[in-house]
Amino acid sequence: MRSIMLILADLIQAITNERPAWATQAIKGAVVDSRQSTPGTLFIALPGEHVDGHDFVRDAFELGANYALVQRDMQLDFPKLDLRKGLPSGDDFAHTTPLIILVDDSLAALQEVARFWRRKLDLRVIGITGSVGKSTTKEVVASVLNQKYATLKNVGNLNNEIGLPLTILHLNEKHQCAVLEMGLYVPGEIAFLSEIAQPHVGVITNVGVVHAERAGSQEEIAGGKAELVQALPASPEGVAILNYDDPWVLAMAEKTKARVFFYGLSEKADLWADNVEGLGLEGIRLCLHYGKEKLFLKVPLIGRHSVHTVLRAVAVGLVENLTWQEIINGLRAGNMQLRLVAVRSKSGALLLDDTYNASPQSMMAALNLLDEMSGRKVAVLGDMLELGQYEQAGHQKIGLRVAEVADLLVTVGELGKIIAHAARSADLPEEQIIILENSDQAIAYLENRLHEDDIALIKGSRGMRMDRIVTSLEAQR
Repeated sequence: MRSIMLILADLIQAITNERPAWATQAIKGAVVDSRQSTPGTLFIALPGEHVDGHDFVRDAFELGANYALVQRDMQLDFPKLDLRKGLPSGDDFAHTTPLIILVDDSLAALQEVARFWRRKLDLRVIGITGSVGKSTTKEVVASVLNQKYATLKNVGNLNNEIGLPLTILHLNEKHQCAVLEMGLYVPGEIAFLSEIAQPHVGVITNVGVVHAERAGSQEEIAGGKAELVQALPASPEGVAILNYDDPWVLAMAEKTKARVFFYGLSEKADLWADNVEGLGLEGIRLCLHYGKEKLFLKVPLIGRHSVHTVLRAVAVGLVENLTWQEIINGLRAGNMQLRLVAVRSKSGALLLDDTYNASPQSMMAALNLLDEMSGRKVAVLGDMLELGQYEQAGHQKIGLRVAEVADLLVTVGELGKIIAHAARSADLPEEQIIILENSDQAIAYLENRLHEDDIALIKGSRGMRMDRIVTSLEAQR
């Protein structure tokens, strides 16, 4: 097999449409954080609202980066290749490192290089988007595919116009699959990311109201998510894996030329599940149905809502021709980075740490998990931010569910008061509702009030810093 690795000539050709013969040096990945620079990497200096990457070019070089892509003149004593003026004649820059490369727009250049590089690689790309569950789905899908194919996935939440191109630049000829999560903040973003990534398979989790403040109404969010299935190639090469249980996602079948594969809890779906049983922190048990096949599974994913994550990963496995044994092995691999983790407090209480972020859908799923647990149930819930027009109704809905599940409700923040009032209206006794302003107050309140048999769910939007509550209460290991 001819070795294919990203080299300087690829970067230059992507930006200038000229390919210099002398630019044979390998580029070993790309970073936008100078602290992540390693020998041979490309550092992209991005101007930011609070921090300007141009101020850290020297730091990146000191850590071993070979190249820095910049968009303004740098008063640094390093060789400079100015691509704004076109490609110079001669080979003056052959084997020159470190090297500053000047372009008109460093972010646009990163995206152009990723677009160029993606088209040089022969591999299957699976795109994943949705309001809730896309990161966990990415992890489980990658775990399944990795049983048969060398698979790369986005690291963490690198799912936007910066993170996705960076991920693509870590691909090489050894990879057979890429699993790329795609985030939506404004309409048109998924279409843009898809144009770079060229996905063959598109997985849609659901359509909720996360980021409604920026992305608009639920209808507009659905339109934004549908951009993924609209970008897929026609059947049989392209496959849209759609949630039959979500009417917004179900309707996307009409918007794609790809083959449609439905998953859900209805027997009308191509792949469906029933007999779903929550086993608390042990995972879930379910029965899968696919055609005439029937399979009983126990999977280490927490909460009954995880059945849809299982169905998505199985659907991708089936579409990509994995055997049932390979799919099952991937589901049970146990090395998936799940957002919700369980830790013990100093008093021995079980803390369900789900502080990564919050939306009505993910909050409801977390409360359903709390409902499956045994012990005194404490819900420590912070504001759900960026819900826009759905803010009032979203918090009220959570409050009504809390009243059915929790023995004690502790709210944090201004919007948390809506949760508290709704819980009170649903007959949760006044003395079982504590309204606090911030995470510091929550720490002070909970510190000596959690007992060994308590189960405490801690969840809220990232901006509420609910993670500080877990950190303060957690027992030292």
